[in-house]
Order: sequence, then structure tokens, then C-alpha cells
Amino acid sequence: MRADERGSGSLLAVALITGTLALTMLFVPLYIVLVAKQRVAGAADAAALAAADVAIGIVPGVPCEQASVVAEANGAALSGCRQDGAIVTVRASTIVLGLPVAALATAGPAPPRQ
Repeated sequence: MRADERGSGSLLAVALITGTLALTMLFVPLYIVLVAKQRVAGAADAAALAAADVAIGIVPGVPCEQASVVAEANGAALSGCRQDGAIVTVRASTIVLGLPVAALATAGPAPPRQ
């Protein structure tokens, strides 16, 4: 090994660690938003199911009000609700890292078999 090459391994290790940290800092916000998207999708699904239960008469109440309660209990806000007979479509949303994250879900009785 030549004298002018001493420490080059340390420099390479520092460069690799710096690159790994830079990629981590780049991807962590992306993963945070993806996790939030799944959480909001779960909240929308639960809210739609709760509203559909009210719409078909299993639970007393107003479908969209029940959807709002369930969405908020799951960490999201109800940003839209539409009832078409026994079928209810809801939109839940939240803000994560300054980005809007939303999900749409529909629930109701299954269509009749033919």
C-alpha cells in the first residue's frame, strides 16, 4: 500500500454512510405518507360499512352522521358522503406532512345473484 492511499477506506466508508443516510431521509417521508394512505383507507372502509349498516336498518341513526363518527374515531375526517338507497359512498381524508391524503370507499348489500 502506498502512503498516499492511507485513509482512502475511511473516506469510502464515510461516503457510503452519507449516501445511505441521504436515501433514508429521502424515502422516510414517502413511507410516512403511504402508511397514512392505508390508515385513511381503513377509516373510509369502516365509515362506509357503518353508514351502510344504518342505511339498511341494522343500526338506528343517520348514515352520514354515523360515517363521520367512525371516520373520526379512526383518525380521519369525513370529507364526503353520498347515499344511494342502501349503498353508501364515503370519502375520508387527512393531512400528513402538509400533503392531503384521501380515500374513497363504498359499502352496501351485495347485488342479487342471477
